[in-house]
Amino acid sequence: MKFFFILVGFSFLQSCSQPSLYQSKHYVFGTIVDISIYGEKEEKAEEAAKVVLEEFTRLHNSLHAWKKSDLTNLNESISKNKPYRKASSELIEIIKNARELEVTSNHLFNPAIGELINYWGFHQDEFTPIHPNESKIKSLVERSPSLSQLHISGTTIKSSNPYVKIDLGGYAKGYALDRASKIIREHHIKNALINIGGNIMAIGQHGSKPWRVGIQDPRGAQAIAKVDLPDGWAIGTSGDYQRYFINDGKRYCHLINPLTGYPVEGIYSVTVLIEPSQSAGTLSDVLSKPLFISKKENRRDMAKKLGIYHYLIIEEKHISMTKTMADKIQFLNPLTQKNNQIEITL
Repeated sequence: MKFFFILVGFSFLQSCSQPSLYQSKHYVFGTIVDISIYGEKEEKAEEAAKVVLEEFTRLHNSLHAWKKSDLTNLNESISKNKPYRKASSELIEIIKNARELEVTSNHLFNPAIGELINYWGFHQDEFTPIHPNESKIKSLVERSPSLSQLHISGTTIKSSNPYVKIDLGGYAKGYALDRASKIIREHHIKNALINIGGNIMAIGQHGSKPWRVGIQDPRGAQAIAKVDLPDGWAIGTSGDYQRYFINDGKRYCHLINPLTGYPVEGIYSVTVLIEPSQSAGTLSDVLSKPLFISKKENRRDMAKKLGIYHYLIIEEKHISMTKTMADKIQFLNPLTQKNNQIEITL
């Protein structure tokens, strides 16, 4: 089987020689988007992919965290301690859902920490290494921004904390997957795979077999494992190997612990498999974050609290996963298991 890599966490492991496989690649959400449709006439597949891409572009323009968007307009109103009166019903529902997920994750998933993310330099396309200022970081953490401080009435949103700055970077791609799945099914397409920078949703299957994706090696250029993705399942990863900078030999990734204000260290990647639901895409994006940020001794309890039954965690010379995940994945290099301590959790 041939490998086709999109270096964002996952690889699409299918042969592209078959004429009935339509693929369309674009750059949205700051990453590569791959729309694959199997078993349809090219005109039908192309039309559906076009509508999906238009939806991705709309969401990108609406939810961007630092370029002019509906979200930046809301953040500007919050910073001025003014109510934002023009919130769309979609933005309100996203905020309400993200707020519930923040609470459930013990605030480890916290989209209100945009000021911290900006301080670390991740509100830009290219990252400039910084020397962290301990007192500045402490000050940002002590402001305690949370989506729970937002008050919604009709189309108006206001905040009791002017230091709330919303960043939906850990939510938007997954939400876009759910929107894409809806569009694809509305176009009566039975088999498709949507990949947004490593967050992937499967619809139907590839011929007589499930869609197969590869899990990126966080310290290599190849896939470390492969997994079949049945209809309606989604997969997502959080890793320290895409958005990061190195300063004085130390790696600082974009995944920041809201409780400390610092990027998480010592963990390479977390991959979660999410079973079919109306929000499987969203959950594939969100749920890997609190698991990534959790202390090692708390991960199992956090996974249980979040309803994560299939996860894979890669650290230096250590790989841990649930038994259900171990039953589903296959490591591609025998040396992976030989060179790493493998831990299977219940």
